[in-house]
Amino acid sequence: MDLIALAIPIFGAFIIIEGWYLKKQSAGIKPAFEEAVANVNVGIAERFFDICTTGLFHGLFVWLYENFALFTITSTWYWWIGLLLLTDLLWYWYHRLGHTVNIFWAAHVVHHQSDEFNFSVAARITVLQAGFRSIFWSFLPVLGFPPEMVTTILLVHGAYPFFTHTETIGNLGWLEHILVTPSHHRVHHSSNPCYLDKNYSDIFIIWDKLFGTFAKEGEKPVYGLTKPLNSHSFLWQHFHYFLEIALAWKRANNGREKIRILFGTPAMLDPVNRTILERRLLKRNQQFKASYFLKRYVVFQTLVSVLLVFILAGFHRHFNHLSFWFAGIALLVSLIISGAILEKKTWIFHLEAVRIVILAGWLFFIYNSFLVFLLLIGNCFLLIRFYGTLQEQYERLLFHKRK
Repeated sequence: MDLIALAIPIFGAFIIIEGWYLKKQSAGIKPAFEEAVANVNVGIAERFFDICTTGLFHGLFVWLYENFALFTITSTWYWWIGLLLLTDLLWYWYHRLGHTVNIFWAAHVVHHQSDEFNFSVAARITVLQAGFRSIFWSFLPVLGFPPEMVTTILLVHGAYPFFTHTETIGNLGWLEHILVTPSHHRVHHSSNPCYLDKNYSDIFIIWDKLFGTFAKEGEKPVYGLTKPLNSHSFLWQHFHYFLEIALAWKRANNGREKIRILFGTPAMLDPVNRTILERRLLKRNQQFKASYFLKRYVVFQTLVSVLLVFILAGFHRHFNHLSFWFAGIALLVSLIISGAILEKKTWIFHLEAVRIVILAGWLFFIYNSFLVFLLLIGNCFLLIRFYGTLQEQYERLLFHKRK
C-alpha cells in the first residue's frame, strides 16, 4: 500500500471534526453542505490526477538532475533547511503569478471560489495548478538538489497549508512573525479590497514582508471571489475562467491585445464576460427544489468517491492500466453528477446511465466471465427498454416541483 494515501482519511477526519466543532459551538456556525461537497469533489479529482502525474513529474526531476544539475548537493541537515526555504520562496512567486497572470489564475481560481473558509477549502486544488507548480519546482533539481530530496520536501510543503485553512484558530502570538498562520491565510482568501493580493506565502510569512505583500488581519474577512461564482457545478468551477479568457480572446481586436488577455492581470477581463457565459451555459433549474433523499444520495455518492480514490491512491500498483482508467472515468463521472445534482440539472440521469455502463464494463473486464457478460447485456437491455420510466422515477426521488 502507498502510505501517502493515508493522507486522505487523516485530512478527512480533520474536516469532519472541524465541521462538528463549528456546529456545536455557541456561535452556531455550520459549513454549508453544498460548499463542503463541492470542495471535497475538487480535492478528489486532484488526488486522482495526482496519481496519474506524480511519476511523470518525478521523471522530469530525475531527467533535469541527471542532465542539467549545476551543483552537487548532498543530503545534510543544512541543505534540507535550505531546500525547504527555497521551495517556499519558489512557491511565493508561483502563487503571486497565479493571482496576477490570467492564464495562471485560470488554474488557481478554483481554490478561491468558496465563500467559506475551513479545512475542506484546502482540498480545492486542481491538477492544472499542480502542473504549473511543477514548472517552478523544476528549478530545484537544476540547482543540484536530488529528486528524492525534492519529492520528500514537497510532501511536507504540501501538508502544512491544510492547517491554515480554518477560522477556529485565532492569533498565534510570536509565531505570527515567522510562519503563515490561519490569520494570515484568512486575509489571503478574502475579497475585501484592503486584503486583495496579499499574503502569498505558504509556510514562512517572511517572503510577504520582504516583497511588500503582507497584510495583517484586521476587519472581518469576506471570503470568495470579488464576483461570487454562485455555482457548485464541478465542470463550471474548473473551466469558467478559461471560457472567460476564450471569449475575451475572441473579441480582441489585434494580436497584441490577445497576448495581454493571456498574460495580463485578472482585472483586465471584463466581468460581463462571465455573465454572458452564465446565460448561455449555466441555466439554473428553478422549477425543482431538493428532496429529502437528495442530500443523503449526495453524501453516499461522495463517501463512495472518497473510498474509491483512496483505493486508487493506495493500491494503484495492483491495477492494470485499463482497469485503473475504468475506475478513474467512473470516478470523474460521479463527481460531475454530484455537482449537477446540487445544481438540480435534469440531464443527470443520462450521466447516471453512462456510469452504469462504465461500471458494468469494468466488472466484465475484471472477471471476464460469460455470466458477467450476460448480466452486462441484460443491464443494457433493461436500461434501454425502461429508460423513460427510470428517468422519471429518478427525478421524482431527487427533486420536487415547486408549487
